[in-house]
Amino acid sequence: MPFFERYLSLWVALCIVAGIVLGRVFPSLFDALGAMEIARVNLPVAVLIWLMILPMLLKIDFHSLSEVRQHWKGVGVTLFINWGVKPFSMALLAWIFIRNLFAGWLPADQLDSYIAGLILLAAAPCTAMVFVWSNLSGGHPAFTLSQVALNDVIMVFAFAPIVALLLGISSIHVPWETLFLSVVLYIVLPVIVASLWRHLLLKGEDGEVRLKRVLDRMHPVSLSALLITLVLLFGFQGSQILAKPVIILLLAIPILIQVYFNSGLAYLLNKKLGVAHCVAAPSALIGASNFFELAVAAAISLFGLQSGAALATVVGVLVEVPVMLSVVWIVNRSKVWYEAEHAAPA
Repeated sequence: MPFFERYLSLWVALCIVAGIVLGRVFPSLFDALGAMEIARVNLPVAVLIWLMILPMLLKIDFHSLSEVRQHWKGVGVTLFINWGVKPFSMALLAWIFIRNLFAGWLPADQLDSYIAGLILLAAAPCTAMVFVWSNLSGGHPAFTLSQVALNDVIMVFAFAPIVALLLGISSIHVPWETLFLSVVLYIVLPVIVASLWRHLLLKGEDGEVRLKRVLDRMHPVSLSALLITLVLLFGFQGSQILAKPVIILLLAIPILIQVYFNSGLAYLLNKKLGVAHCVAAPSALIGASNFFELAVAAAISLFGLQSGAALATVVGVLVEVPVMLSVVWIVNRSKVWYEAEHAAPA
């Protein structure tokens, strides 16, 4: 593994610290960057996400997407975890920790709001960042793309009813413009651009050589964009972290548990079903990660910018990258064990 990737966790930690420090030293700069939004989608972050996912999408032969039908077991496991387990397991964990175990250390008037934020965070599976996690774990790119696209379609119809059910209310205002704009920005447009770009690169002689050359050049750009995104996200929320460190820690505990529980459950179910590791790895990662852009937007829309719900979703943003990198590390290190018996060939 190249030096940069080998110590990626260290660079992540340094970027987290740098983001918090820069956010405190240059608050007006981060306020200006944070205000660059359309339908609550931050445009600088959107550009960085494009730089992260375009190299991953460029690797995909879109004509081979039909092969995903061979991986129907992996698709089924991911859908079961995303829509049948994760929102409900988070609601249970929120009730156990926020309503009971941690109630004495949290503001009493914000308990319901914290629980709502955690449920919003778990009710929508991640879209853009999972391309990065899948790439780092050697995941099947066509499977990842198809699974994310399928989740996006389901999310349009299932997000509001699931959240309404778990929050115990009859109706909920969903920021649909954020949902649709995020799907267009992070899925539809990058897929179109990557497909056209790949087609142009492969035209004529030495097409494969040109494609490989571009991918080699884009690889460090993709990882650099991931790290700059971290600096921005932590710069935006640095004051919240420093002002309420104990609350941040307490809210992070149920989030961490549900990530490891859902990713572990998806991974084990895939192994039980004999699914190839290149599908099981992204299946576990998609099953555990969250669409934090939508969660933050919905929390602010429903409960306000300064609410406990908004803070809970922000905590999800804070732990998303470090914890998902740890899941990537686990699935990579356990590949030999996973393929030791009854696993399908990659």
